[in-house]
Amino acid sequence: MATFHFELVSPEKLLFSGEVEAVVVPGVEGQFTVMKDHAPVMTVLKAGIVEIDEAPNKKSRLFVRGGFADVAAGGLTLLAEQATPLEQFDSARLAQEIKNAEEDLADATSDEAQKLAADKLDQLNELKAAVAA
Repeated sequence: MATFHFELVSPEKLLFSGEVEAVVVPGVEGQFTVMKDHAPVMTVLKAGIVEIDEAPNKKSRLFVRGGFADVAAGGLTLLAEQATPLEQFDSARLAQEIKNAEEDLADATSDEAQKLAADKLDQLNELKAAVAA
């Protein structure tokens, strides 16, 4: 299968740079898969799982929390607000974060605070499902 260049960058570090066969990206308008010679596009990332197919039997999964995706002739670049490999998540810590987010949602008094708390809870539940998969 044909490959293309992919980079995943977070504020802390360069998490991935190399040739890949495909990358599944969580865009705000839906998940999409980038392969070699994909049409140019720039979009906002939503919180979700990035799946990297480096080779037929080598796949990586990372959780990203927001950012931007840029598909160009030179390949794909993801600029993530936060990115963490799924294997680095602690299920007890994640359960506590979900509990805290549920309490924040229950305590929210304004519409904006409720939306922010609900979004955070949705992101954490998506992460929990991805870690379990």
